[in-house]
Order: sequence, then structure tokens, then C-alpha cells
Amino acid sequence: MRHVAIIYKRMRPEAARLARQLKEWFENRDIEVFLKENIDNSGVSPVYEKIDIPDTVETVVVIGGDGTFLSVARFIERRSIPIIGINLGGLGFLTEISADSCFAELGKILSGDFDIEERMILQVTVKREGRKIFSHRILNDAVINKGALARIIDLHASIDGHFLTHYRGDGLIISTPTGSTAYNISAGGPIIFPTSQAIIMTPICPFTLTNRPIVLPADVTITVEIGEPATDVTLTCDGQIGCLVQDADQVVVTAAATPLRIIKAPGVDHFEILRSKLKWGQV
Repeated sequence: MRHVAIIYKRMRPEAARLARQLKEWFENRDIEVFLKENIDNSGVSPVYEKIDIPDTVETVVVIGGDGTFLSVARFIERRSIPIIGINLGGLGFLTEISADSCFAELGKILSGDFDIEERMILQVTVKREGRKIFSHRILNDAVINKGALARIIDLHASIDGHFLTHYRGDGLIISTPTGSTAYNISAGGPIIFPTSQAIIMTPICPFTLTNRPIVLPADVTITVEIGEPATDVTLTCDGQIGCLVQDADQVVVTAAATPLRIIKAPGVDHFEILRSKLKWGQV
């Protein structure tokens, strides 16, 4: 490893401090470092600023929480650069290495003691009157939901051109296995092991109680058409970027060709993270 990028959570002094320490640590091992504070892309918008990561970077280190990790994953886009997440607190679902143990874990990684996980990415496209008006890749989920005062949403879902069902409710979550522990789990959706190849559709507060979450194969094309009337309805991707949708718009979701590659330190156990974050087994 000759060149790494370190991107850290903005407006967090402890993140900047750890980033500078890591930069010195890498440089003492003759590794070039590209250091950058993350960009503020708060608020739902169809466009976002991005950090141009140099082509020579071999690994990206993210310091922050899962939200920072999700935004940096967008900067990588279709490149195959592996990414490492360091959580400023304990453990995160994506930022799996704690700040306290990061130097020891990175030392193991530099010695070759690590695995690389490939996480499924979804491509989400909005079509209006046959034109593509929005398109982004997501690591967690795409959420179609209504504003606080909006009426129930009507959504017509099809799988590979075959009609699935008519959803009426507060919205719909389309999730990757990685995103199954995000909004999906709060809406009653299933937890899927993060390296699985599957797509989850989970209705949000459905009017019809028999509308239940469904797990689909990774190679399907999901098309959700927005029914009438559609006022104050938003498509949000990974909770950070999105657009307003209107009746007759089509939201098309497919698996992206290039997965995200995450470096797994040997001391990190996904089931340990589940127990810690979800407080399983605690009295």
C-alpha cells in the first residue's frame, strides 16, 4: 500500500485530531496520504458536492459514523478502491473499527491480515415521461415517503415487468442487505447478512396490513410507479440525497454492476456489532 486517502467527519475536532495522527502514522511507514475533511451535503437535494479522490489512492480510510461512511462511498462511485471505516464512538454497522483500536487494526491490515467484503450497491433511477431525471447509486436504501401533512401515497410496484402489488400507506423502503439494519429494521423489515445478494422491499405503515416486507433476488428490476394524487412525495437515497417525485413518475431500482469493497479487520465480528447495536441478550 503506497497511497491512502483519509476523509474525516466535518466539524468534529476529535475526528480532525485522529486524522492528523493517522496521517503521521502512515507517513512514518512511507505511505503517502491524501487528507480531507468531509463535505457538508446535508438536506435532500438531487445534486451534491464530491471529493475528488486521486486516482493513485489504493485505500480510503473514513473517520466518523455510518453517515460519513455513506457519503464517502458515493465519492468512490464505480471505482474498486476498498474502504475502511473508523467509528469515533464504539462500533458502527459500517464504521466497524473503534477509534481506540484503530492503530492496532490498521497495523494488522498493513501486514496483510484482513479480508475484503463486497457489498451490493443499488442503482436508483427516476423516469418522468420517459426521460431520466435522477439517477444515483445507494449502499443502504431508497425511500419513497410523504411529507408530514401529505395524504396516503399510492404506489404500484412491478418486478421484471410483472405487477406485484398496490401499496397504500406512508411510503416504501427498497433496501440492500447492508441497509437492512437502517430504516428497514425500524419499519419491521428483516435483517439480512450484509454480504448477501438480495433486495428488500418494506412498506411503511401500510393501509393494508397484509402488505408485508418481501425479499427478492438481486438480479430483478423493481419499478415503482407513483399513483395519484402525489403531493409532497420524496425519494431519498441513503438519507442524504434525493428528489421530489410526482404522479406517473417511475422509480426503477436494479443492482449496480460494481459492488462496494470494504476492508474487514480480523478483530471485527458482524454478530458482535449486531449484539452491541441492537442490545441483544442484555437484561
